[in-house]
Amino acid sequence: MEIPKRFKGKVAIVTASTQGIGFTIAERLGLEGASVVISSRRQKNVDVAAEKLRAKGIDVFAVVCHVSNALQRKDLIDKTVQKYGKIDVVVSNAAANPSVDSILQTQDSVLDKLWEINVKATILLLKDAAPYLPKGSSVVIISSIAGYHPPASMAMYGVTKTALLGLTKALAGEMAPKTRVNCVAPGFVPTNFASFITSNSAMREELEAKTLLGRLGTTEDMGAATAFLASDDASYITGETIVVSGGMPSRL
Repeated sequence: MEIPKRFKGKVAIVTASTQGIGFTIAERLGLEGASVVISSRRQKNVDVAAEKLRAKGIDVFAVVCHVSNALQRKDLIDKTVQKYGKIDVVVSNAAANPSVDSILQTQDSVLDKLWEINVKATILLLKDAAPYLPKGSSVVIISSIAGYHPPASMAMYGVTKTALLGLTKALAGEMAPKTRVNCVAPGFVPTNFASFITSNSAMREELEAKTLLGRLGTTEDMGAATAFLASDDASYITGETIVVSGGMPSRL
């Protein structure tokens, strides 16, 4: 299948993009012609990821950014604008899941971290980016199917992902008509972040059985859905969440 070139001349920032879903989103946008700005917390990780993308002919700019660090967030936006003069697409993908405790057993500091990284950082990043987003720009927020049915082992994480569904609706109204804001809610995708799936074959089979397609998602599935929403093919879509879960039930 030939990949279209929907992002020729466009500049896209993807947070938490050195591995897993974030990396594949950056790769997909880059293969479609975007100049991609990748970021994560560690210099080594961004350097390695940038090399992999460059090897595929992608124009990539790598910046260290811990999304809960205000200076690094501002730096990410400032450096992008200095280099490219604009930002066309922002994909907010960073997330943390530091606890498997039930909600009422979760420590205050962990509740703060979950809120800070999974929800607040998206808001603050877009606050910094908004002045540079031209007419026709696009934001894609990465939520999770866990936002619809927070599982017991990651309940508070799931609740923060529910918040992103509401944030998408609210920001779509606020940023219209200049910028579209949409959301991708991935189903279960085996990545380092979700290593509990890959390392446990019984759990993997149980999750596969809950899908209609009989398989778990791939990072490429998420990259394709994100690229669609960010592209002009979705120019009349805003405020929406696409659940990419192989038919696994999702309903608020």
